[in-house]
Amino acid sequence: MNIPFLGNRRRKGGVPGPEGIAELLAECELLRSQAYRSGIRLDDSPASLQALDQLVPGWRDDEERSAWLGNDAGLYLGTVIVRTVPGAAWEIRPDGQPVVRLASGREFDVVDSGHQWAASGVPELSQLYAEVAED
Repeated sequence: MNIPFLGNRRRKGGVPGPEGIAELLAECELLRSQAYRSGIRLDDSPASLQALDQLVPGWRDDEERSAWLGNDAGLYLGTVIVRTVPGAAWEIRPDGQPVVRLASGREFDVVDSGHQWAASGVPELSQLYAEVAED
């Protein structure tokens, strides 16, 4: 997911800081709406990733919706990682792609993982989280 507007987004004094970017990336509006309609509360916890893995994937027949949901799923996964894994932080690549950088220095492309999850359900978001949390 290329987010070129992040570099141009202005606030008093310039580009938003890391907290502002993290808030923007955490919105995941389509995913949160889908989860809410299914009775799932997304509270930015690892347990909510397990609940998402149980959603009935009705979006897979709609390519556009699946793509947006994949972006949101990846950003939500990243949000949970950044908020719960010590030393994890958002980083925006020069091409505008948001990734999560772990304390070990490993870079994790959460958006790509979200697209894979939305398209096929594999790997599960909770499984990805567990792998990253162990790093």
